[in-house]
Amino acid sequence: MQTTRHLASSRRFRPQKFSEIVGQAAVVTTLRNAIVRGMTAHAYIFSGIHGTGKTTLARIIAKALNCTALSGDGEPCNMCSSCREIAQGESLDVIEIDGASNRGIDDIRAITETLPYNSGKSRYKIIIIDEVHMLTKEAFNALLKSLEEPPAHVKFFFATTEPLKIPATILSRCQRFDLERIKDSDIARKLKFIADDLGRPIDDAALDFLAVLAEGSLRSAESMLDQLFAYEKDSVSIEKIQKLLGYPTSDLFFSLDEAYHQSKAASAFLIADTVFMQGVHIPFFLEGLIGHFRTAVKLSLSLSTHTSLPQHLRDGYQKALSIYTPEKLF
Repeated sequence: MQTTRHLASSRRFRPQKFSEIVGQAAVVTTLRNAIVRGMTAHAYIFSGIHGTGKTTLARIIAKALNCTALSGDGEPCNMCSSCREIAQGESLDVIEIDGASNRGIDDIRAITETLPYNSGKSRYKIIIIDEVHMLTKEAFNALLKSLEEPPAHVKFFFATTEPLKIPATILSRCQRFDLERIKDSDIARKLKFIADDLGRPIDDAALDFLAVLAEGSLRSAESMLDQLFAYEKDSVSIEKIQKLLGYPTSDLFFSLDEAYHQSKAASAFLIADTVFMQGVHIPFFLEGLIGHFRTAVKLSLSLSTHTSLPQHLRDGYQKALSIYTPEKLF
């Protein structure tokens, strides 16, 4: 029986042009202007946590530089043969390697030795190295010569989660862009788009919850969304997310508030036992507990409103605020 190939959301909904990139407006604007004005540098470093769009950005720039029908605002057409080949990973003029798996001097020499030759049919030969900080010292030295005297038809794009591990001699020869953690609201909006496109129902509160859990990484949020859709065929709620990911429910935290209110120290041990027996992920529990008190503090200081919370959480926090003084919350 023939099976349909499944693509993860992070690949299926990967941005294909600058306007689709989430949460990096300043970086995108700068790069688009450079492309339109013909002022692109020969080497760029994109740094930031995983899942913020570093390699995606590099691929889109590669398309824009080699596009035969570039728009007036610097967007690749995604229709010409060059754009299609790059998007499909089939372009002979765009070499992309993983620095963690190809980190030795021989791996880099295999690339640099081809640089003096003109690209096949594209304007530029593009070299993309992901996790470039993983290269060995010898590999960086082999790369340095090409960065010092780069051929006019060659562009380098480096992506890294740890820029401090890159030698200063490399950094000084590249334009560096630090990609920000993506805002929760932007992540939730992208997840909503994905869910709607797939025809999968999910509560808005659940989308917001996933965005918070992702901690600024869109790819992490998309991976969790895929996991939820594989687990649940019906509408996805916060409660279902908590169950699947081993995240504690708010009831646990509210029961701890009540135990404090009644001065029942033994209840803390019972709650701890419940957390253990239910298989709740302990780091998630500690993070959730901190978040619980942070939310209570914000509400007590009128930095947030009850209207943004589901009704049962509003009731729970209203009671919590009657139990604790602001000093106790801190």
